[in-house]
Amino acid sequence: IRRVSHGFGGGGGWDAISASSQLPLCAGTLQARGHQLLERQAQHAEYRALHPALPCSQDLFNMFPLTVENKHELLNELQKFLETEKDELVSEVPNPPPKKIRLQELEDGIDGMDNLSQNGEGKTSIIEDGSIASKNSNLNVCNVCLGILQDFCEKEFIKKVCQKVEASGFEFTNLVLSISFPPQLSVREDPGHYESHGLEVDVTGRFCDIKQSLSLGRNDIVQLKEAYKWITHPLFSEELGVPIDGKSLFEVSVVFAHPETVEDCHFLRVICPDCFKPAKNKKSVFTRMAVMKALNKIKEEDFCKQFPCPPNSPKAVCSVVEIECAHGAVFVAGRYNKYSRNLPQTPWIIDGERKLDSSVEELISDHLLTVFKAESFNFSSSGREDVDVRTLGNGRPFAIELVNPHRVHFTSQEIKELQQKINNSSNKIQVRDLQLVTREAIGHMKEGEEEKTKTYSALIWTNKAIQRKDIEFLDDIKDLKIDQKTPLRVLHRRPLAVRTRIIHSMETHYVDEHHFRLYLKTQAGTYIKEFVHGDFGRTKPNICSLMDVTADILELDV
Repeated sequence: IRRVSHGFGGGGGWDAISASSQLPLCAGTLQARGHQLLERQAQHAEYRALHPALPCSQDLFNMFPLTVENKHELLNELQKFLETEKDELVSEVPNPPPKKIRLQELEDGIDGMDNLSQNGEGKTSIIEDGSIASKNSNLNVCNVCLGILQDFCEKEFIKKVCQKVEASGFEFTNLVLSISFPPQLSVREDPGHYESHGLEVDVTGRFCDIKQSLSLGRNDIVQLKEAYKWITHPLFSEELGVPIDGKSLFEVSVVFAHPETVEDCHFLRVICPDCFKPAKNKKSVFTRMAVMKALNKIKEEDFCKQFPCPPNSPKAVCSVVEIECAHGAVFVAGRYNKYSRNLPQTPWIIDGERKLDSSVEELISDHLLTVFKAESFNFSSSGREDVDVRTLGNGRPFAIELVNPHRVHFTSQEIKELQQKINNSSNKIQVRDLQLVTREAIGHMKEGEEEKTKTYSALIWTNKAIQRKDIEFLDDIKDLKIDQKTPLRVLHRRPLAVRTRIIHSMETHYVDEHHFRLYLKTQAGTYIKEFVHGDFGRTKPNICSLMDVTADILELDV
């Protein structure tokens, strides 16, 4: 389909193309062009009222080599086609015949078209009633769109796709339609090889000399995928009762394939090998992006030597190999308190063996997976605590990404009930401030983690007997800088480095001659256990060196 600018009033006509001199327009192409012709007529009439000196919309047809009778008849045929009931279009009829258009021979005659066919195949003839007929039944398939605009714009096909969408169980209020065409279609619809042969296509869908028609550039071409979406978007929206929105998180993807012409783009790899590099997640190097990159890079003369013009006619239409529905991830955030000293934040698995039965992550996410009907999840939090550390106070911020959820709409009351259900399921954790958030909000949770201040309570044991006066000096230490080499206990999952942290303040409570409680305010990310026992000298200074005793931590709360 080619958009033709006529240079006045912002108006333009639509020129429909079936990339074969042997074929009339396929039904989808004719439908697309017909809607635009009628729309443009109205636009030109309005513009002419403002600018009477300019030619009217009827004058646009004079730019094409047709008689007055044919111009009227063509418009009548287009109007009749658009008024046809949608349910009269049947997509399951194999090789449906193209819409009939009555034609008269152009001044140059039909003979000039014979020279455009490949090896004399696929010639057209005009039968008694004036419609285009083919001597070869294979020519029923459009050799540019490979039948996509013929068979897959029908309401019957739209209904089948919509039935699968509705049966998928997803909850949605809008959708984005993702269409994947065979990469060889990019080769067949490329305008360069038609122009390099000195060919253009007139409104009848037949090739003519480019000198006798409008010269069009690549920017005047409407891509096949764009035309398909333009035709089918209203049909999908009407059938499903929701709008098509490019920003929707719910995606319906339809994948087309055409094995018969899969080798159409193989010559590009020989000429442009750098465009086709293997990738682990790609089944074939002939992706649409790779083919488009090669088409932009290849010289026209090389293209014309390798690929026939017009393209060879296929024997069968495209097939739909995949219809999939997917919903973008949704995010749930909140804060959790952990009251158990025998519960890891995430599943504790060493060498494939699970050490403990549950985790904070699982106690929360299991409920979310069920309610949101999601396939999987990703858990993240602002920091983490050891398995034997309790998390008190306002709780630790966390977020869970729910992948491909089928249910996404919840009222505030439903979220409160979900939070209560999590809290009632276990006495080891409690959740608060549960809410739906955006992806951007997750990033804010991680920002400035090391600039935050954390408060800890530690029960400390000493090997020597101590008095109250032996620990009082710790209360006077402010903003103590310490250097912590990566602790031995986390060296298997953290890079070796020396990190400077600040102990803002300390407060001591004497318990007995071998125990005291230490309250600390520190920079986030400080390893408290190592600050107490020193980690074999890897954290300096530490409580052991400050008190000149051997000390260890028995309990820690954050």
